[in-house]
Amino acid sequence: MFKALLLENADGFKASVQQVDESRLPPGDVTVAVAYSTLNYKDGLAITNKGPVVRSWPMVAGIDGAGTVIESSHPDWKAGDVFVHNGWGVGEAHWGCLSEKARLKGDWLVKLPTVFTPRQAMAIGTAGYTAMLCVLALEDHGVKPDAGEVLVTGATGGVGSVAIALLGKLGYTVVAVTGKAGEEAYLKSLGASSIVDRALLANPGKPFQKERWAAVVDAVGSHTLANALAQTRYGGVVAACGLAQGMDLPTTVMPFILRGVTLAGIDSVMAPLAKRKRAWERLAQDLDATLLESMIQEVSLEGAIDKAHELMAGKVRGRVVVKTGL
Repeated sequence: MFKALLLENADGFKASVQQVDESRLPPGDVTVAVAYSTLNYKDGLAITNKGPVVRSWPMVAGIDGAGTVIESSHPDWKAGDVFVHNGWGVGEAHWGCLSEKARLKGDWLVKLPTVFTPRQAMAIGTAGYTAMLCVLALEDHGVKPDAGEVLVTGATGGVGSVAIALLGKLGYTVVAVTGKAGEEAYLKSLGASSIVDRALLANPGKPFQKERWAAVVDAVGSHTLANALAQTRYGGVVAACGLAQGMDLPTTVMPFILRGVTLAGIDSVMAPLAKRKRAWERLAQDLDATLLESMIQEVSLEGAIDKAHELMAGKVRGRVVVKTGL
């Protein structure tokens, strides 16, 4: 038996921590002990039943996990190996990692860089790994640290916090967007040079505005993304990875055809293994691990449900780490 955060929908939706028999674990070629998991926005949607995330019932929540392999029939994994897992439909269509144990596919796992503990890996989580994918997209499109200001929306969230820390360490001039005036010190401690009130971007704006941003990392979508695009400088790059404000994009083609702006879509869920390994290698190289601690709120498996509701209410700063195992 092991503890897991189980989502059920037989007689109405229910999220609870239960003892689960190991025989109920789904198919997979690697069985793991999960030391830590985390709460991402998608986990919050699933646990609070605010979005159609879960595709099979009952479901163990948790799209991320880090810990140790117990047993494996996969050629790349053996007992004792330390892993990190992000995405692949886990916690949606395959039982997830908000659990003391999980059974996964070895092809989904990345060997955890030795500079990170499992707890630190989950302080990064899919949010931080996505932030790294965004930074890599900016680099791959030729955005250098001296190019000008880089805008980061949703700055106090998981993606935003890690993106600021990464970009700041790499020497970029980072402008953080937040509606939380009291978080300026936190954002500047991560590496932001200045703060913009999200109200200036969150409402409908002109499709073509004064040029300012050399690049943008956007986790918000909707009018915020539209305004960011309208303000991006000639040849700039906007990495879009989220929809906290909405999934719509009320803009025009003008930034693309008159300023040559690139909108780079960032997918973390089904990204190929080579891209995942590259992202985690760069996280190990470029993320200041000491900054992670300032982002972390740690809760128990039992505390994850209440924390998920706080996350969806916009009351969580940084990253939530869930201690699932020993």
